[in-house]
Amino acid sequence: MYILLIVLAFLVVCVAGALGCFFYRNLHPLDERYQSQTLAAGFSEKKASLADGSVLNYGEGPDNGPALLLIHGQGVSWEDYAAVLPELSKSYHVFAVDCFGHGQSSHDPALYSCAANGQALIGFMEQTIGEKCFVSGHSSGGVLAAWLGANAPAWVNGVLLEDPPLFEVTPEEMQEGNACFAWKDTFVTIHSFLNQTEETDFEVYYFKNGYMVSLFGGLKDKVAQAVETFRNEHPDQGPRIFWIPYSWLRLMNSFDNYDLAFGETFYDGSWIKGIDQETMLKTIQCPTVYLKAETNYGKDGVLYAANTDDDARKVQACLAHCDTITIKSGHDIHYEHPDAFLAALEQLRQETN
Repeated sequence: MYILLIVLAFLVVCVAGALGCFFYRNLHPLDERYQSQTLAAGFSEKKASLADGSVLNYGEGPDNGPALLLIHGQGVSWEDYAAVLPELSKSYHVFAVDCFGHGQSSHDPALYSCAANGQALIGFMEQTIGEKCFVSGHSSGGVLAAWLGANAPAWVNGVLLEDPPLFEVTPEEMQEGNACFAWKDTFVTIHSFLNQTEETDFEVYYFKNGYMVSLFGGLKDKVAQAVETFRNEHPDQGPRIFWIPYSWLRLMNSFDNYDLAFGETFYDGSWIKGIDQETMLKTIQCPTVYLKAETNYGKDGVLYAANTDDDARKVQACLAHCDTITIKSGHDIHYEHPDAFLAALEQLRQETN
């Protein structure tokens, strides 16, 4: 009996410790440490005023090598790269931008298209970077990176495409079959929010109506209520709740600085209007690495990936000088598997030597 009590006490301590660590990580996620390490590595936040009066906010690291332009995905900001910025700063001169409608860059719906963002980034490369650079883009930023590779060859040494939704970016492409996750979870939810007046806080609306939240089963209503309570008490903070995994809430910690009108341009197709993706890719002549998260489907047939395997083969076929790397990961590879992202970028650098 005495031994049994010791074993039970030990198990209780272990469970309590595990729960304590779980709760602490949800309230103090790795992002906080990454951001501190980014500042310690010498990064500073700056703003570039462009010729048309628009502003690009960006983070710049120390000059320790060739220029590297980082273009984030939708809904976040340049700090989304914090997991890899300290390491990148050791061998690159990093410029990580906020796209229009994100972070502290201009919030102007007239600028919310691939072409407008691309032209602004060309101006940024000419005016601020001032030298030929490597370009890495994640998600919609990956489409922008491809656009730059096609339209600004004089400024681009090589392109890293990190899980871009190529051939899954127009409304028609995203809705094909059972539709893709981004369409159902993000763009439909944004569109429906913008066309109602009952709820004014998108983060609360999302946790009541988003597709991803519907997968939480019996926890859905509890999560939604917890988020609503938090936002009522802290309207200027992204939700952090001790019992909810931070991974469920991470994206919403940057949505207060995201213009929902940007997401609406993916719902109506205006972001990619006038751009033939196949022609764009075939125009790129510099070395390219295509880093793709492994294709995955939900039980309901929804595409849980940026694009399909068929789309990926089409991307590879269109690019003149491309190495494709497929990794088992979620969409945000540089955050979930920073070593794989860094290795892909190093491979790109070696191919340009």
